[in-house]
Amino acid sequence: MAVRHRLIKCSPHHVWSVLADGTRYAEWVVGTSVSRPEHGQWPEVGSAIHYEIRIGPLTLENRTVVRYCEEGRELGLEAHAGPLGTARIVIEVRPWGEDTLVLIDEHPLSGVGGMLHNVAMEAVIQIRHRAMLKRLADVCESAPRTTGGAAAAAPERERTS
Repeated sequence: MAVRHRLIKCSPHHVWSVLADGTRYAEWVVGTSVSRPEHGQWPEVGSAIHYEIRIGPLTLENRTVVRYCEEGRELGLEAHAGPLGTARIVIEVRPWGEDTLVLIDEHPLSGVGGMLHNVAMEAVIQIRHRAMLKRLADVCESAPRTTGGAAAAAPERERTS
């Protein structure tokens, strides 16, 4: 089971605001270089984001669909990786004192990824999750600390493109 967690030093509301912005996935999802809405209103069930993964000169285009959403608490995703198959990813956001405990649980659903799933693949996923949670923490913790409620609304951010 590829389950990993990290304590993030900001409010659950702020962490959720980052997760709920489909355009920000490339900022914290390891391997993703660009993300944008594909259809629907992310993170509503059935909505999707399109993203690119760049490996040297090669660019792979994939999508992730929201399969479950309990706003502010849990996000269930299905990542489509073309011939590699699909994976189920659940991200939980839990209050932990003034901070937030984030858990990520990922398992292959179909395709080559499911057929080749083994202990070595679990280790690779664990390494990826550790890096991904660090990046998520860096994105969330770089904003001013808030404690929740209306005052915790995500601050405006400048985008450079």
